Parts: sequence; structure tokens; C-alpha cells
Amino acid sequence: MSRIGKLPIEIEPGIKVSVEGAKVSVQGPNGSLSQPLPDGITAKLDGQQLVVSRRNDSKKQKALHGLCRSLLANAVHGVSKGFSKDLEIHGVGYRVEMAGKGLKFSLGYSHPIEFPVPEGVEVALEKNTRLKVSGCDRQKVGQVAADIRALRPPDVYKQKGIRYANELIRKKAGKTGVQ
Repeated sequence: MSRIGKLPIEIEPGIKVSVEGAKVSVQGPNGSLSQPLPDGITAKLDGQQLVVSRRNDSKKQKALHGLCRSLLANAVHGVSKGFSKDLEIHGVGYRVEMAGKGLKFSLGYSHPIEFPVPEGVEVALEKNTRLKVSGCDRQKVGQVAADIRALRPPDVYKQKGIRYANELIRKKAGKTGVQ
């Protein structure tokens, strides 16, 4: 039995979960998400718990069992509490500002970079060098944060660029110039 897959998912009050065949829909105060289930994996509602089970003990079914349970747990957590990632911008003259429904970055290039914010994800600016990406879908939040970070990844020599708030960048020594 999968150690992760066999754990039941606790459903808090105010969260509505419905299982229709091979699809699980979750609704809560932060939004609604639906997760398709692969062939051989079933989910059933047992009171205030969601239990995921598999058809047999093949290697593929075991892997999918834990995966589906984790995806459903993330969906339940996302619609109740949500997910967020904090980003920091380091560098002289590097900043971000809101431009309509998107973001406008000044990152030391010859032009500003326009970044459209996708549906289902909110971006809040705390300062012009700090931003918070949040939403109910964990995958979308992480992907948007990674896309923003990829606009100017952190430089290990000058410590400039966009990084996660808890990310530690080790500074490398430059050339020594020994002759």
C-alpha cells in the first residue's frame, strides 16, 4: 500500500467535494478546482474524509495512487487556504509595477518587460521590489512564480536578479587576476 495514497484527506467545513466518475470537483471560499482521475484510481467520500484507492498493486497503479492523493489534497488545501510564493528583486534600478492586468518589469535590459498575469492567479506588490504570487491552484502559482524568476535569474557573482524570498544564493568569487 502506498504510504501517501492510503492517508485520508480531511475535508474542513465549508468545503464542498463531489465525485463524478473519474473526476473530483472541489469548491471552497477561494475558488473551485477539478481533478481528473486516471484509469484504475477511484475516490470516494466517507463522511468528512476523501479516500483514494487503486484497482491493483501494479507498479504504475502504486505510483498513480500517491500522486492522485497528493493532487486532491492540494486541491482541498488550495480552495480553503490557498497557496502563495514570495519573490524579491535585487539590483540597482530593478523594479516592478502594475500595468493594467499585468506587470511591467525594469530589469536592466534595454526595454521594460511586460508580463501578463494568467487567470486564477493574483499578484500583489508589497514594494516595487517585492511581490507575492497567490491563488488556489498550486501548480499555476508555482509556474507563474518560476516564469517571473526566469525573466532575470539570480546572478551568483553580483547577487542581482529575481529570487524567491527564502532562496539563498551563494556568492562566487570572481577572477583573481594572478599573473
